Amino acid sequence: MWGDRVIVERKEYLEKLIAWKDKKLIKIVTGVRRCGKSMLLEIYQNYLKQHNVEKEQIIAINFENLDYEELTDYKKLYNYLKEHLVTNKMTYIFLDEIQNVPDFPKVLDSLYIKNNVDIYVTGSNAYMLSSEIATMISGRYVQIEMLPLSFREYMESTGSMNDRGIKYAEYLQNSSFPYTLELKNQPNEIREYLEGIYNTIVVKDIVSTHLMTPFNK
Repeated sequence: MWGDRVIVERKEYLEKLIAWKDKKLIKIVTGVRRCGKSMLLEIYQNYLKQHNVEKEQIIAINFENLDYEELTDYKKLYNYLKEHLVTNKMTYIFLDEIQNVPDFPKVLDSLYIKNNVDIYVTGSNAYMLSSEIATMISGRYVQIEMLPLSFREYMESTGSMNDRGIKYAEYLQNSSFPYTLELKNQPNEIREYLEGIYNTIVVKDIVSTHLMTPFNK
């Protein structure tokens, strides 16, 4: 637990990020909305701090946070990041929900050619798997595809590997989305939460991707 949040470490994905640490590639974490991408980045940042990475070496921006709305202009974002790079040390850059920044591949490309920069980004599948984006940063990235909780992860989140039959029924009923762990024994709230995810995926990812995205010109 972190505060009131139920935290599942997502060891498989964390180990992948650790394996790619400091490698000269952009790490792109993709997955369906609310599968735990943002939390994975938080966990990884905490790992870095526990392994001799200083706070000033980490730049983390979540573009769903209104505090960073000004930085959705790609030129302002690039200038901000450039100004905060640490001299003679690795700077770890985390850009969460990067698809909210039009022309973001230009930022990634410009950062990529700099020394001592390690870049991690997340985005929803509908945007980040675009062939146009892949072409823009071709050969410069590795993709980590993230899924909601596996049954094993769900079991581990309960603190015990016992009562598998009961927990599997719960897993099927409540879904594998991590936040439902905090809504346990609240079936109405879980249903409304899942409906919200479904509607968001349909409206924001599927519809807007085909009608509004600049990459589909």
